Amino acid sequence: MTGINPLIRLEETGSTNAWAKAHLDAFGPVGAVYTPSQTAGRGRRGHSWTNAAGQALYYTAVLQLPLADPAALPLYASLAVAGALRDRYGARCQIKWPNDLLLNGKKIVGILCESVSAPTPGGPRAVLCGIGINLAQPAEYFAAAGLPHATSLALEGLPVDPAADADALARPLPDFAFDRDLYAFEREGFGAVRPAYRAACGNLGRRVQYDGGCGVAVDVDEQGRLVVQEEGGGAVRVFTGEVHVTGIYGAL
Repeated sequence: MTGINPLIRLEETGSTNAWAKAHLDAFGPVGAVYTPSQTAGRGRRGHSWTNAAGQALYYTAVLQLPLADPAALPLYASLAVAGALRDRYGARCQIKWPNDLLLNGKKIVGILCESVSAPTPGGPRAVLCGIGINLAQPAEYFAAAGLPHATSLALEGLPVDPAADADALARPLPDFAFDRDLYAFEREGFGAVRPAYRAACGNLGRRVQYDGGCGVAVDVDEQGRLVVQEEGGGAVRVFTGEVHVTGIYGAL
């Protein structure tokens, strides 16, 4: 644990989000907890959780700040983590709106944010940002977990040392790669990072399907909504729900 932005390493825990929620008083305005072994995480779309002990980084950033736009934090977080992976490995990740990180078209990072009550009366609500980074799982791990469109850094040919890399990736993230960019995001919301996010967003220019319609994704607006030009003519702004993108995750 260090300074005003504490970083806590656990050898193993059920869930870093659950641990952070139970220990909010251990953190300052920004902090983090991480582990190489998470035994009770949350799988997506009905999949059971499969721990990859020693082969992944399970991480929760804790923000106890008066964010101007907390709903856009998952989008901001995806951009921050993409920056950390670029700095560490030279990896050029794309973002599948809103917050999945892709490497060579496959999912490499998942992000889940949740808001919880302030630990002190009158203080800002805490926002927990759970991040899972696939470092070195083999292909058999993803096949057994029913995740054919996921991958790890090692599978994509990057030189990974899971123990050293988990610590090295976690260290800058109490500032959450957030550091100076976080101050702008805290005050201004998504608009502060919109140009960088648009440049990394793999949805743009592709045909997408969303709850209620389909069309071509043409922009991400100032609130972080995906702007879709419908095949019938009008533009729709999508902020919630699953979006399927042609050419990504097997979508046709």
